[in-house]
Amino acid sequence: NQTKMFDEKKLDINDEKYSSFGAVLTDDNNFYFTSARNTARKTYGANEQPYLDMYMATYNADGSFSEPTPISDINTKWHDGPAAVTADGNTMYFSGESFKESKQFERDKDNNLKLGQIYLFKATKTDGKWGNIQPLPLNDKTYSTGNPAISADGKTLYFVSNRPGGQGGNDIWKVEVKGNNTYGEPQNLGDKVNTPGNDNFPYLTTEGKLYFSSDGRKGFGALDIFVIDLAKGTEAKNVGLPVNSGQDDFAFSFNDSKEIGFFSSNRTGVDQLYSATPICGVEAIVMVRDANTGKPLASAKVAILDERNNVIETRTADTNGKVTYSVDCDRAYTIQASMSGYENNSFPIAKTHGGEVNVMADLRPIVEIVKEIEVVLNDIFFEFDKSNITKEAAFELDKLVEAMNNNPEMVIMVKAHTDNRGSAQYNMNLSNKRAKATVQYVISKGIA
Repeated sequence: NQTKMFDEKKLDINDEKYSSFGAVLTDDNNFYFTSARNTARKTYGANEQPYLDMYMATYNADGSFSEPTPISDINTKWHDGPAAVTADGNTMYFSGESFKESKQFERDKDNNLKLGQIYLFKATKTDGKWGNIQPLPLNDKTYSTGNPAISADGKTLYFVSNRPGGQGGNDIWKVEVKGNNTYGEPQNLGDKVNTPGNDNFPYLTTEGKLYFSSDGRKGFGALDIFVIDLAKGTEAKNVGLPVNSGQDDFAFSFNDSKEIGFFSSNRTGVDQLYSATPICGVEAIVMVRDANTGKPLASAKVAILDERNNVIETRTADTNGKVTYSVDCDRAYTIQASMSGYENNSFPIAKTHGGEVNVMADLRPIVEIVKEIEVVLNDIFFEFDKSNITKEAAFELDKLVEAMNNNPEMVIMVKAHTDNRGSAQYNMNLSNKRAKATVQYVISKGIA
């Protein structure tokens, strides 16, 4: 079962009857989204809702929103939105219709129709007003180019297009932003992201995670939201319930500084806006390997212990020597790895506030601790004034058991000692008890 990544909540800013989607929150607390709520506009034949406009509201410190207002500097009589806004809040890339531009459509003579496309436009803000609206040179009247996202440094523009050279359907592309509305050569993001289906609504976080929607991957039905870490080259991951549902779930964005995300869904029958609050969790990825060769140790035993050294769970490594644990944020853990023929060992996991932790559990072959006249172990400690074997001592003594199983002719002499508290005779008796307890533990593991 996938660990729950987010809690979701439907926003009060929605209009229950009319579509709202494509929300983006900037660091200056401006909340941009696209909606069909302007009933003064003519309706669009496909769904009988008014044409789309872009809106802006203020995101308040308590998580509420001001009354949304249309962005009159941007909106036209055609569909407008959704948008992406640069980190400084002064440049907007947004989707619009090609009909805005002269003769940017094709004719369907048989049905007497003008066939337009989705185009990308750019606007800049001066003295609080949006202006200098320009179409991007990436547009072409034979295919769509829209649904933008911009990198944190403003140097890479992501967009969606069904242009030639893709994987099929709508694909996500990227292009270098060179300035003055000039751009490099568009690059398809490839099959790590795109599928033969439709891949859409990209959003890139400041940490380099790309959220996008796809109907070409295994999911809950229709469009699902996925995330991929472009910096690490990981595989795309379904963000799971409750963000995804059996309906269309799309247009996920995330503000890293405010630790809040937003997405859109038609699960209630019409596109609506939702918040996505991350659930703090850590994914501990353990790789068990031969310390000398780096070879994965399949079927190794991997236990995870809490801060009191209590074993929470033990799992078996897969064919790649991998075990994954989902653990709590801001808590320390210990990994204990063991494998027949190897010296078992412990590996700490420091307190971490979310994300992934990679633990390289490299185990030495057991022959390395067997010397000519001794078996080299770490110090084994007993509790004060006691001779019972602790969990930590047992883990260390298991190395000796493994060494003796590999060397049946081996004979071991065990010595124990105490500190200088207590009389000499008392300490001698305690030392003997500890030595005998050690021997009994080894015998209990099948060593005769």
